[in-house]
Formats: sequence, C-alpha cells, structure tokens
Amino acid sequence: MKRLTIITILMATTMQMEAFTPWTKGGFETGIYRNVFVEMGYEPAAVDAKLKEVFDDVFRGPNKVYFEVGDSMGYVSDIKNDDARTEGMSYGMMIAVEMNEKDIFDRLWRWSKKYMQHQSGYREGYFAWSCKTDGTHNAEGAASDGELYFITALIFASNRWGNDTGIDYKAEAQHILNCIQPREYTPEPRRGGSPGFGMQQAGSQKMYLIDPETQLITFTPDGFGQRFTDPSYHIPAFYEVWAKWADDGRSEYWMECAQKSREFLHKAIDGNTGLNADNCQYDGTEIQMPRFPGMPEGKPRKLGNNNFRYDSWRVPMNIALDYEWSCADREWQQKYGETIQNFLYSQGLNTFVDQYRVDGTLPEDDEILPAGGFRKLRHSIGLVATSAAASVMCSHDKSKEFVDALWNARHVPFEDGYFDAYYDGLLRLFAFMHLSGNYRVIGR
Repeated sequence: MKRLTIITILMATTMQMEAFTPWTKGGFETGIYRNVFVEMGYEPAAVDAKLKEVFDDVFRGPNKVYFEVGDSMGYVSDIKNDDARTEGMSYGMMIAVEMNEKDIFDRLWRWSKKYMQHQSGYREGYFAWSCKTDGTHNAEGAASDGELYFITALIFASNRWGNDTGIDYKAEAQHILNCIQPREYTPEPRRGGSPGFGMQQAGSQKMYLIDPETQLITFTPDGFGQRFTDPSYHIPAFYEVWAKWADDGRSEYWMECAQKSREFLHKAIDGNTGLNADNCQYDGTEIQMPRFPGMPEGKPRKLGNNNFRYDSWRVPMNIALDYEWSCADREWQQKYGETIQNFLYSQGLNTFVDQYRVDGTLPEDDEILPAGGFRKLRHSIGLVATSAAASVMCSHDKSKEFVDALWNARHVPFEDGYFDAYYDGLLRLFAFMHLSGNYRVIGR
C-alpha cells in the first residue's frame, strides 16, 4: 500500500510538472493542443459539459446573443447597444467553425455578406462595422479586426467543410484578401463613419487594411484610423493561416506580417505590468487623440483613450493563441503571460478591475470609459477570462488560480443591473475553448 501511495504521488507530481512546462512547438507543427483544465485536475467529462454550457449561454440560452433570421441567416447582437457588429459576427463564425457548427457559421456569413459587406464602390469587399439588427447600416466604415476574423474563419471553413456545400468559403476569403490591398479612392462626404474615428482628408487617398510601410494592421482601413493601430487586433498566427491556405500568392508577405506583428507587441506592452494602451502608434508609442468638438482650448482630453480597457482585454488571449498555434515567439510570450498575471494578482485575484493606466495605476473618474450607460470600474468576467487563457503560456503556480477563478466565475448581472451577455460572454467562451484544447488550427 505504501509503495502504491508513493507511485501515485510521483505520477501526480510528474503530471503537474508536465502541465506547468511551457511547450516549445505549436499546433501548426504538432496538431496537439493542451487541455489545461484536465491538466489542473478537472475531470474530462466535467470540462466537456462546462464548455457546452458556456457555448449554449452564448448561442442558445435565455441570455443568448445569437438570433436566427428566416431559414438561412442569423446575427450576433451587442445587446446593450442594440446592434450587430463585425466583431461579434466574425467571432461567432470563428467559434462556429471551431465547434463544427456549420449551420450557425453559414447563417452568420450569409447575414454578413447580405447586410454588412460592400459589394461595389471603393469599399468593395470591406464590411460596415455596425448595423441595426434589421441590417440597416449605422456606419459605412470598417473596423479592421472584423476583416481579420472573417478571412481566417472562412479559410478554416474551407478546410473543414470544403467549398461545394453551397458557399465557396475559399473564394469568399480570397475576395476579401484581394479587396484589402492598397487602393486609391476619393472620400465621400461623411455619413456614419468608422468606430470612434472617421475624420477624412480631402483629395485622393489610399485605403488598406495593412499599413504598407509597417505591415501592421490598421485601426480602420480608411480615414484617421489608418494612421495608427490597436494592439488587440494583432494575432500573428492568423497571418500564418493565410500564408498556408489562402492560396492568394502572398504567402511570403503574410509571414512577414506575422513577424512584424510580434515585434510590435514587444514595443506596445509595458514590461513591468504587461498592460497595453487601447490604441498605439505603429512604433508602439502612445497616441495623442484630438480634442472633442466643444472642448475648451488648452484643456487636456482625459478619457483614458490610452488606458488598458475593453479592447485591451483581448491581448492576453490573442498572445496565448499565437503561442498555442505557432510558438514562434515563445520565450517572450511566456514572460508576458506571467507578467500580466503577476500584475493582476497583485491587485487581488477576485478584485482586479477592468481598466488601468498602462503603468498599473487606476484611472481617474473622467478617464473611465463608460459601458451600457454606466461609468464604473468592475471586476469583469471578460478580463477574468482572457487573463485565465494566458495560463497556457505560464509555468508559475498562480496560473492555476486564474484557471480556477474562470471556472468558478458566474456570468450574471452585477448588483446595479449591468450585464454584458455579448462581449463578456464571447470572451468567456473563447477562454474556455483555449483552456480545454478546443481552439485549434483547422488545416486541410
């Protein structure tokens, strides 16, 4: 009995050492993905059930954000803003293809193509970033992360289901890839605009998703937003997917974009806190936004536009994805994962808030970005989720505490009634996919 006990302890210790040993090869090469929940002691059946529960919360439950339209279409809605966004539509497609939910994928794509994608004009191939749920455009401009996800999800759909089941996924992806190349255009009088920024200059201009000079993704592909980038739009491994399976003749270029994106993240993220600004110059430095109309001259704009906040939550999860799939920047990524977890842990594992200055100090009241009619710092499940996803990169003991915190977190309204089924819900689902080994490269 004593011998059996010793053997059991040694086996458990060995499994724990393996679980906390960062990998040196990614899914592109190995086709293997960690189930971190199981490594950390959760039963496989319980993990499968939990993933299904979280998926159903988003797509089928009483607080779902996915809605079907007729026999062939559907949309994902940001409920609190009563719209459909390219962010949510493309996220929904990525989740659907990963989970082998072809009907959901096809419905979302048909809605996106019918209502969001410009079929002609200088924006051809791009998507209106926000629409009413009846398909009416709230804005005409694109938010570049939508195109990033649409392309990658369509390539995966092509690899998983082929191109002869009613939608030629590969041709749709190639069409977008061709349309996002630099093109000349003359801006129209402003109507709607891009997400947050839409200032146009007169005369002929160029539109592009990827800045030609730096090979980094733009915040928006036209207007003021193409002068800078958003760190949360940087998912280098997506470019590797394009390089391997888009068959658009640009493989070498996309691999260069992946490398440039990794180099950018090194510059944009604070080495002491692991935090990043919401928007950055292409060299990773802080960007100064213009004053709002009506703001008194000389008064600084203090809306925390350079703080770590909603978009920024995605960065830990995105870096984890690049680590899991490519592992091309593993040493820096492992250090990053532990840095941001150490910072958030220092703020209290169950109390860290969802907005900080990049140096880790708290924003003042007028720097806090409102959401859903509230201007308030919270312990948001979206950041709980993405910081837990970073555990796949980490070898320190704290990583299990972050995983446990996500597992035990309840996605329910706050005491004041605030509830975000959409953004918090999608990030929570992505994190469960990561940590259960269900966010994978889908090759041919």
